Amino acid sequence: MVGIVASADDSDVEASVDPEDARRFGLRIWMGCLATQELIATYLGVRLGLYNDLAARGPATAPELAARTGTAQRYVREWLEQQAVAGVLAVDDVAKPADARVFALPPAHAEVLTLSDSPFSIASLAVLPLGGVAGALPALLDAFQTGAGVPDDAYGEDWRHGHGGANRGLFVHGLGRWLVEALPDVHLRLSAPGARAVDVGCGSGWAAVALAQVYPMLAIDGFDLDAGSIELARRHAADAGVADRVRFEVRDASGDDLAGRYDLVCLFDALHEMAEPVAVLRTCRRLRADGGTVLLMDARVAESFVAPAGEVERFQYATSVLHCLPAGLTPAGSSATGTVLRPSMVRSLAVRAGFAGAEVLPIDERFHRFYRLVG
Repeated sequence: MVGIVASADDSDVEASVDPEDARRFGLRIWMGCLATQELIATYLGVRLGLYNDLAARGPATAPELAARTGTAQRYVREWLEQQAVAGVLAVDDVAKPADARVFALPPAHAEVLTLSDSPFSIASLAVLPLGGVAGALPALLDAFQTGAGVPDDAYGEDWRHGHGGANRGLFVHGLGRWLVEALPDVHLRLSAPGARAVDVGCGSGWAAVALAQVYPMLAIDGFDLDAGSIELARRHAADAGVADRVRFEVRDASGDDLAGRYDLVCLFDALHEMAEPVAVLRTCRRLRADGGTVLLMDARVAESFVAPAGEVERFQYATSVLHCLPAGLTPAGSSATGTVLRPSMVRSLAVRAGFAGAEVLPIDERFHRFYRLVG
């Protein structure tokens, strides 16, 4: 390690290699290793409820936190010290004996690391999915050699909870406002008695719950093929007090009984994972009532391939390699879209599905674009 980032004997390096370039790139990879290790330690804190406990019940010593959370004291002590060294937790006095040191979670850090609808919480977006990807790594290695897909089940509950909750804050704090600002006609329609909406590929239901909270006369259906996600969605609707107007069901949305029923058809952060995106968009078009709207939210990526790219593009590509492409390849005959669904491709898919096109809406969201499918 020292040879990479500090001093090295350059005499053995071929003339075609710039030693400084090699050192800089080696340092970048090492810093990535450090960040990954610290993120895995953060994952332990999220999954074991250590951050939640510190946020809810206040600072603690290692023996106190272990007792409060039902965890092993020696492991907790090491974790607390690591978190303090990394600047995640604060410690009252480093000179105290190890088991007498009191560790605290700063309020701003709690906002980020606890699972909630806070716009600052990224535990679902950036922490829980790591556990899902870790569990799926053997299957991913095999898939890269065989070309097969990796089913969502391989990513387990961590991915279901993480991916399902990643957009929770976005929907709670942004969705209603964006409809008012970017789609005022849709806002008026959803505000009327008897209005109906559907969330296709609803996942754990946060978008439907948010819509129900904004529009008290709106009835919403949510459909998904993953039974575990639907179970979570029903629980979220009940906890939010909107289960009387929000109905979640494990089913395909293409049934004739649903055609023409909905004033708003939502397809949020799901199209890029669909094996047959054109067929899904055709279904959305059939679900739309006369004068209704199909609203699509998908990854915000560059208009065309660029390299190197910024952080958001890097995030979208890494997510695609580790989950969205492998999961999308699971069904036979998949279109293998991947996360990087560019606006030109969205328009092409929409036209093939029978729409006249796709209008990009003026909604400023870092990770997503919103499209109104027209015609």
